[in-house]
Amino acid sequence: MRYSQTFVPTLKETPAEADVVSHRLLLRAGYIRKLTAGVYTYLPFGLAVIRKVERIVREEMNRAGAQELLMPMVQPADLWRETGRYEKYGAELLRFKDRHDRESCLGPTHEEVITDLVRGEVRSYRQLPLNLYQIQNKFRDEIRPRFGLMRGREFIMKDAYSFDVDDEQASISYQKMYDAYQRIFSRCGLQFRAVEADSGSIGGSFSHEFMVLAKTGEDTLVVCQECDYAANVEKAEIKARCLESREPMLAPERVATPGKRKVAAVCEFLGIGPELLVKTLIYKVTGGEGQQQYPVAVLVRGDREVQEVKLKNLLQAAEVELAEDQEVFDITGVPTGYLGPIGLNGQKIKVVADWEVAALHNFVVGAGEKNYHLKNVNMERDFEVAVTGDLRQIAGDDPCPRCGGKLGQIEGIEVGHIFKLGTVYSESMRALFQDHDGREKPLVMGCYGIGISRIVAAAIEQNHDDNGIVFPVALAPVQVIILNLGLKDATIVAAAELLYTQLQDQGLEVLLDDRDERPGSKFKDADLLGIPFRVTVGARLVKEGVVEIRHRRDGLTVELVPEQAADYLLQQIAAADSAVQEQ
Repeated sequence: MRYSQTFVPTLKETPAEADVVSHRLLLRAGYIRKLTAGVYTYLPFGLAVIRKVERIVREEMNRAGAQELLMPMVQPADLWRETGRYEKYGAELLRFKDRHDRESCLGPTHEEVITDLVRGEVRSYRQLPLNLYQIQNKFRDEIRPRFGLMRGREFIMKDAYSFDVDDEQASISYQKMYDAYQRIFSRCGLQFRAVEADSGSIGGSFSHEFMVLAKTGEDTLVVCQECDYAANVEKAEIKARCLESREPMLAPERVATPGKRKVAAVCEFLGIGPELLVKTLIYKVTGGEGQQQYPVAVLVRGDREVQEVKLKNLLQAAEVELAEDQEVFDITGVPTGYLGPIGLNGQKIKVVADWEVAALHNFVVGAGEKNYHLKNVNMERDFEVAVTGDLRQIAGDDPCPRCGGKLGQIEGIEVGHIFKLGTVYSESMRALFQDHDGREKPLVMGCYGIGISRIVAAAIEQNHDDNGIVFPVALAPVQVIILNLGLKDATIVAAAELLYTQLQDQGLEVLLDDRDERPGSKFKDADLLGIPFRVTVGARLVKEGVVEIRHRRDGLTVELVPEQAADYLLQQIAAADSAVQEQ
């Protein structure tokens, strides 16, 4: 591949639209170009990196026993209605009608399509287990696409679906995919962590996210420093603490708190800590038959925050949204800051409480009246709660739910997600098989996704410096770039051409920079592109008979006679591959 004949339109300036490192560098290095919001064209080098990721994914999926197919991107709405997701999925599902007025959508995922396929073909337990996967473009109509390939509207994804006879066999399939994902991300040269996660709109009972560790990650991960527990902050468990209180329940006391609406102000005024104040927050909840919206009062300690994903899961809701101040007054007749749980049952407002609230005694709540609070409130005596559960955001002082050890937080970028779906889709879509005893049973499913294009962005977020991209060897568009710095010198040209041919003959991927550009421009572009090894053929070849080989990652530079260069590069690339395999 000759640079003079390759479409790599690099940019000196950073486009104004780019707001994270990977977006800036992908644009500057000529890997992608924006077509419209959240939709990108992959230029030759960008596509080359995509193909590298796809090859690794295919090899490991095939090794794990999965089989590749390709499903349509356009999906009929009727399939989605069978599972109820056509109405529930939200605005990210791009819906449209064809000329025959038939409703369809662009596939953001393919659970319905694969279930429809398998229910028409699999009849017996003898045809199981089965794991099918595809690599295909997806489309999710994000309201605010941002960060380039990190959160686009159209993206490339690998999605796989397993089908088993029972939960035990489904767990075996899940573990195979878990192990395959570990190998995939290791081979990509990424630092990553598998964490317990919320299943979101896909559904199911259990899931893991695979997170590339990077400061620019959108997700916060909770990681135990003493055991292998790790979870997305949305999923991070907080165990109920059963506290036996010998403190007698005191009589409720109504106290004036004029103008004291905020937690800190109320606590200072009453001389208590925030752990003895209970906040009553009104959430608008959408769920149930017909996706009705109704208010729910959520109780947490004054020093805690509600984790809305946990609340949504506890209520089995489609959406939860914190009510605005005016909405709180319209619903309860009480201004924000003075609302409490007492009397809400009479207003037919469901009350739910975090576990910590259930363990409190003689605490403070809003009195349900402007400028007043109630002291010495006790849940078991003074008001009813529909359900208690783990509803709050994990805090820095919380112990590990597994071993009780110290927890820490790191940032991550989600690049893969695996789910135990169970029979969520097979029951609603009547995907049944005949067991060995002749009974019909629903297929037990799993779902396994990898963001192919997102891996490219995540790899750059984790691997870059001030000069540009620093690709792992496994993902780089080419492994070696040769800089010809003497286009008018026959000796230099001949040496560069010979080395170019030798490396290609050895099976290496090589870019020969034969452009009529200044040496400084060639050096800058080589660094910007992130190619792992740079070979400079210039004046030192004529004077000393050596070429310079520079490692992009650590800047290590060696000087060799041209005859040794090919063997050296082969050894270095083999060593890089071996190091990844040993991770």
